[in-house]
Amino acid sequence: MRVLVLGCGYVGTAFAQTLADQGAFVQGTCRSATSAEALRQVDITPILFDGTASPELVEAAQLATHILASIPPGPEGDPALSALSPVWTPRTGTWIGYLSTTGVYGDRAGGWAFEDDAPTPLSIEAKRRAEAEAAWRALPSPAHVFRLPGIYGPGRSALEQVLAGTARRIDKPGQVFSRAHRTDIVSALTASIARPDPGRIYNVCDDHPCASGEVIVEACHLLQREPPPLIPFEAAGLSDMGKRFYSECKRVSNVRAKEELGWKLAFPTFVEGLADCYAHLKARQAS
Repeated sequence: MRVLVLGCGYVGTAFAQTLADQGAFVQGTCRSATSAEALRQVDITPILFDGTASPELVEAAQLATHILASIPPGPEGDPALSALSPVWTPRTGTWIGYLSTTGVYGDRAGGWAFEDDAPTPLSIEAKRRAEAEAAWRALPSPAHVFRLPGIYGPGRSALEQVLAGTARRIDKPGQVFSRAHRTDIVSALTASIARPDPGRIYNVCDDHPCASGEVIVEACHLLQREPPPLIPFEAAGLSDMGKRFYSECKRVSNVRAKEELGWKLAFPTFVEGLADCYAHLKARQAS
C-alpha cells in the first residue's frame, strides 16, 4: 500500500499515521520545513506543497494506491487537484477520498440531511466545497466523498476552550449541530478502503446532534469548572462568520456509512468523545 495524503492537517495526519502504523508507505504534503520534520517523526514522508505540482508530488500521485485529499478549496478551486490534473491521471483502482463538509447542505431548519439531498450551500466556503466535491468525483477513478461536521478530538475540543477561557454558551432555541471525533472519522475512511465504492458520498458524524452549549457544560463538568452563563443569541455580538455558522441548523444522518461500510462509532456522542479527550489531556499534563 502506497498512500498519499494531500494536506496533513488534524485529520489527514491521523489518517496517515494510522496507515503508517499498519505498514503502509505514506507520503503527505505540508507547507513548511517545521511541519515536514514533524511528519518524519511519525513515519510519514513529507512533500512540501506550495500550490505547484513538483516532480516529487507527481510521482507520489502516480504511484499511490490510496489518496486522501483534505486541503480546503480557495477562489481558484481545489489547490491539489488544480496542480495535479494537468499532469496526472489516477490509475484504475486507486482509492481516492475527499474530505468535504456538511456545510454543503446549508440550512435544514433542524431537519435531517442525507447524502442524496441536493447541496444548497449558503456560504462561499461551502459553495467551493460543493464544487470541489464534483471535481474530485469527476475523475476517471471517482473520489469517495466524506462530508464532515464540526471536528473535535484530543487537543482540539471544548476542553481547550474552557481552559483558555473562550468557551461561550449561546442560547438560540432549537439550534443543533452535528460533530465527529477524529478517531471516528479515520475509522470511516479505513472502512471505505475495505469496502470501496468510487464516487459514493458519506456523512461522517456521531449519533447525537445537539446544541453546542451542551458540549460546553460537559467539558466544564469534566474539568470541575462552573459553566459560562447562557448568552441570548441576539446579544452575543457574533462576527459575520459566527452569524453564518448559527444561520444553519440541521441534523446529519450517518445511516449510510454504518450500513454500507460496516462503520461503528467509538464515540457515539460527545459524552464519550470528551471523556477520551479528557484522558488524553490528563496524560499530556502528567508527562
